Amino acid sequence: MKYTRLGDLLVGNGTITQEQLQEALAMQKQNGKRLGDILRDNHIITETQVIEALMTQLGLEFIDLNACTISSDMAQLLPKSIAKKHRVVPVRATRSELYLGMTDPLNFAAIEEVGAATRRQVIPMIATDEALERALQNLYSNQGTMKAIEDMRRDLDTNQYGASIRAVEDFRLAADDGDENAAPTIRLVNSIIQRAYTENASDIHLEPVGSKLLIRMRIDGVLRNIITVPRELQMSVISRIKIMAQLDIAQKNIPQDGRINMMVQQEVMDLRVSTLPTINGEKIVIRLLRKDPRMISVDGIGLRGENKRRFMQLLTDCKEGVLMVVGPTGSGKTSTLYTMIDHKKSEEVNLISLEDPVEYHMDGVCQVQINEQTDLTFANSLRAVLRQDPDIIAVGEIRDGETAEIAMRSAMTGHLVLTTIHTNDAISSIDRLLDIGVEPYLIAGAVRGIISQRLVRRICPRCRTAYTATPEEAAMLGLDPNRAHHFYRGAGCSDCFQTGYRGRIAVFEILTMTPEIRHAIHQKDLKLVEEAVHHSDFQSILQNCAELVSEGVTTTDEIIRIIGRQAE
Repeated sequence: MKYTRLGDLLVGNGTITQEQLQEALAMQKQNGKRLGDILRDNHIITETQVIEALMTQLGLEFIDLNACTISSDMAQLLPKSIAKKHRVVPVRATRSELYLGMTDPLNFAAIEEVGAATRRQVIPMIATDEALERALQNLYSNQGTMKAIEDMRRDLDTNQYGASIRAVEDFRLAADDGDENAAPTIRLVNSIIQRAYTENASDIHLEPVGSKLLIRMRIDGVLRNIITVPRELQMSVISRIKIMAQLDIAQKNIPQDGRINMMVQQEVMDLRVSTLPTINGEKIVIRLLRKDPRMISVDGIGLRGENKRRFMQLLTDCKEGVLMVVGPTGSGKTSTLYTMIDHKKSEEVNLISLEDPVEYHMDGVCQVQINEQTDLTFANSLRAVLRQDPDIIAVGEIRDGETAEIAMRSAMTGHLVLTTIHTNDAISSIDRLLDIGVEPYLIAGAVRGIISQRLVRRICPRCRTAYTATPEEAAMLGLDPNRAHHFYRGAGCSDCFQTGYRGRIAVFEILTMTPEIRHAIHQKDLKLVEEAVHHSDFQSILQNCAELVSEGVTTTDEIIRIIGRQAE
């Protein structure tokens, strides 16, 4: 292969200009990033353009790492340290050749080091950055998991199980690469957390079932079986997690809650740990909270079009009153609440938030952790906050009538209150407030807007296929059943666990209060409320879903799964 620099290659084939190259090289001197990453991050070129240029100019083959199965033997052939250092993945090998997946096939230092380590001629293959990262994590994470289990079993067979239990007290809280010499239990737990990070899982379930400890992960809102751990190793694994979360390992008959702050792939993560005694032993659920600032932005939570305009108008226009975010558990309410807080915070206002738990630490916000064991409840905290000269109050969740009434009265006296409540849609949140004892005049006078949301799975982009919708599907979404409508669905592939879905997006309905709706609330008549809502310019969540289905983002089956009978 001719030694060519990426920048010269891209200028030579007209993908970028010489001026753009010089700008990127100047940035590279400042931050030390790879040239290709700088060009992509600054939207000068796309990843596809780089791949096409490299394939055309150098005659290299593209490898779809999401579609191919890599033998676990490859992890034995190329050491993990070298693969991680250069971000390369061994795909397949012969006696004399090694096919190597790379995002930068012009990284000749990597090619030479891999060739020396494997004693084979390296044949570079171009891969996308996301697919390579996933293949890299899965290959070496699976290897690490199996090796850790083997080592734990060996310790058990050689009567070193007590030593393994003691080893879990090693308190290093990082699930990164330098743990080859750590105890097997530590390596096993770290590999499980790494796998959850790679798959973008929201929860890890460790559940004793029969003769095994079943590890499941919630990916895109659905639980998936990942691995099983032999039952005899269950005690060691659970003890390690409980020690990390600073829980009592001797106490196995009561539920416990804890948290872990740890580094995973150079990203600080907050893990919430919950234990539950079962007839087969303790079950543990770990909630993974990623502190990614991109997730608490208007674009990050998925708002767009008319819903984005309504949302921003509410945030901009409302100086006092209550803005509520509603939806069931796991619908993304907290991310939306944090987005609102981030938008409203400034040095001119005193913004205080009451949270249980505090999931994201924000500068410029006074955050209070609710602790009901010390009687620091939402209601008591809210009373105290009102004596702290607040401009804006964020209440993580309205759980009872007392908290709701204090929040409404606070809004009536000139404060802006941001909060969430568990209900199915915008209209039912009004019914919920009435049910928990809030007076109609308080609801009508205080509430300014209600944002209802759900999370639906996106169609996997790799296996997305078009089809003609049935009349029933069209009618369900409010479309003309007598016309032909082309929808999309996923056929299922290795990238999406054969489900046809990969990733999620939020769907919204935003209710802005009108005089007619307030009058109906005063009457305490839900039918009048519904009529007033329907006579306003309110757009239901089903209308937002219909837009996403028509655009090929999600499917009618997913809408029925999430919204249920409302979609029929």
